Amino acid sequence: MNLALVPVKRLAAGKSRLAAALGRETTEALTLAMLGDVIDAIHASHCADRVVVVTPDPDVGEAARALRAEARVADDPGLNAALDAAAGALADPAGALLVLLGDVAGATGADLARLFEALGREPGPAAVLAPARDGGTAALLRRPPAAIPSCFGEGSAKAHRGAAERAGVRFLELPLASLAIDLDRSDDARALLASDAPAPRTRALLARVLEAR
Repeated sequence: MNLALVPVKRLAAGKSRLAAALGRETTEALTLAMLGDVIDAIHASHCADRVVVVTPDPDVGEAARALRAEARVADDPGLNAALDAAAGALADPAGALLVLLGDVAGATGADLARLFEALGREPGPAAVLAPARDGGTAALLRRPPAAIPSCFGEGSAKAHRGAAERAGVRFLELPLASLAIDLDRSDDARALLASDAPAPRTRALLARVLEAR
């Protein structure tokens, strides 16, 4: 059984750089719009048997359930600790684990399926990473789920590669256009709007915001 985890911070605390440009209320609405687009993309890939949103925010958990996902709501021990704890509790040791960041709103089911196809070509333990354009990790697929630890954060693509090397795990980096942009800053929003990524909820909200200015 394949598990997909989507981490999302507290609405009141996340996306501080976007909040400075858009305002906190709009940024919170944008976070939920992005989450909807991300969950839709995972469902569209037909590769994950379970989709679980990992968050310390009960409101995000409620939104996740309304979007046909599960929610794991718990105190915030930090992103990587929360992801590895969720994987340890929920993942099938014989299956694959996908982590897709909740702000990669342009993700498509087809690109997520490409990650699983690449992993399927590997005979043993492996990790497949889709890099973000800033050197981070937009998505990480692992089999088995504990093949390498989560190393999300600044420069995480390099950190995940290093973790795979230390563990002796096959590592593939697969650049995918729809997974390249994670929305952290205003220029990320502009880049998404200029791309051909679907992101219908996110695009609609950003269009309303721009029209109001």
